Amino acid sequence: MAQALRDPLSRRSPPSAPLGDRWRQARTWLAALPVLAILGPVLPGLYWALAPSLELSVWRALWSDVQWPQALRTTLVSAGLGSVLGMALAATLATALYPGPRWLTMQRRLPLMLSVPHAAFAVGLLFLIAPSGWLARAVAPLAGWIDPPAWTTVQDPFGLGLALALGLKESWFLLWVLAAVLGEQAVHRHMVVARSLGYNRAQVWWHVLWPQLLPRLGWPLAAVLAYGLSVVDMAVVLGPSTPPTLAVLIWQWLTDPDPALQAQGAAGSLVLLGVFLLITAGARWTWHGMVRRAAYPAGVRQPASNPSRWGLHQPLFLVGYAVVAVLLLWSLADTWFFPALWPDALSLQTWMQANWAPFGTTLWLATAATLLCLPAALVWLEWGPQRYNAVLYLPLIIPSLPLVAAQYAALLRVPADGTTGGLLWSHLLWVLPYIVLTLIGPYRAFDRRLMSTAQALGHSPLGACLRVKWPMLLKPILAALAVGFSVSVAQYLPTLFAGGGRFATVTTEAVALSAGGNRRALAAQALLQIVLPLLGFGLAALLSQWAGRHRRGLR
Repeated sequence: MAQALRDPLSRRSPPSAPLGDRWRQARTWLAALPVLAILGPVLPGLYWALAPSLELSVWRALWSDVQWPQALRTTLVSAGLGSVLGMALAATLATALYPGPRWLTMQRRLPLMLSVPHAAFAVGLLFLIAPSGWLARAVAPLAGWIDPPAWTTVQDPFGLGLALALGLKESWFLLWVLAAVLGEQAVHRHMVVARSLGYNRAQVWWHVLWPQLLPRLGWPLAAVLAYGLSVVDMAVVLGPSTPPTLAVLIWQWLTDPDPALQAQGAAGSLVLLGVFLLITAGARWTWHGMVRRAAYPAGVRQPASNPSRWGLHQPLFLVGYAVVAVLLLWSLADTWFFPALWPDALSLQTWMQANWAPFGTTLWLATAATLLCLPAALVWLEWGPQRYNAVLYLPLIIPSLPLVAAQYAALLRVPADGTTGGLLWSHLLWVLPYIVLTLIGPYRAFDRRLMSTAQALGHSPLGACLRVKWPMLLKPILAALAVGFSVSVAQYLPTLFAGGGRFATVTTEAVALSAGGNRRALAAQALLQIVLPLLGFGLAALLSQWAGRHRRGLR
């Protein structure tokens, strides 16, 4: 005993984790706290929202509802055709234009098209393809029409007009994802090697590139399908009304004061989730079957065809430009009767009488949501557990109605429904995944040696991020801010549920006006919905250019 007291090395203490390991674990949990604050209340909210649907009587009432079969059919047609059309357009343009100058031109125009919110695009497409729309007015002199034709181009019972809008809008998103993937050096090298072996462009895409790219497009395609199944704002504008799509019908049930109909809406949300899982499982099974059958190509080379001199992307972008142009014309029109191609007179009266309160509400709400989510995303990407990134993407790849109902149920229990804080929290769930998705690529491509050098010179991990890493990632950070801002502007269901009808944004105002007959006011609100994201992307571009004026690497 005396010898042990004299020799400290002889004493034994229980093993403990090194201080550095414990600090890293604590830092990981601290990085996860903001994400847990955003996602955590949704889990009990799902139970509270969906628990009423567990009774058998609720499901009997759901299946016996006369609107149910046709609403489900319309949803399957519009979401399925919209997803297939969007992927077909994106795949055709990528196969025909990449690589080449036309692909680069299209890639530069994509942010402008992506900044147009879904509801505003639906309103503009309504003014474009309706029986009294701009296209019918252009054909009227040739066809001898005095009155609008008796055609059902929008709000048809099968949801074909809604499917067209979804396909066009989501093709831009898929092209944006493809542009990010095709920008990788490995993909370009594979194409060069395959072309050097004698395969033409179509064969290279079919045998080499698409087998690699389609698995990486699984999450974006799932997000497109989930949005098509649960979209409400576009369905209210372009979809049928008697009965509506399943998502609109569920929304009406969930907002009904009758508890029985609310339970029926919860059961319908589960059906939407089940339909999504069945379709994705079927698509995955089909893909694996195709891979097994086409695992070994025949090796037959075909002569290369002459590249097309036509810009295949031009018609797709012309639709976007026409949508914005017709909205601008309607907002300035004084009188505009069919079949006149142009308004009889232009006036600023609509803008002078416009309700600007939703614009201000949308501006502060989107700004606050983006500024709160950006540090949470940066801390998560830097120190958070990256193996749980898929959890962050769940709001993007599953139908939104169950999640919105869960948010509302959680806010009711606090209670915080109809409050500013509750409304802001409801937007964070959708803004955060998009910011993480925008930043994760540049974060993975960042050279880690720069951080090691900064820490070797005496900077702490946080100091190295503040002085080295985040300033060098300023351009993608500004792009993520613009994307998050535009996502918040476009939120419709979270604003309605969490806001309790007390907060009007440009999106809720545009959808509400679509049920009326005042096209001028509707066009003005839809344009305001477009202006906000454009301001966000424009400001991000200006700040990026200003920050890199003396630093070539930041341009």
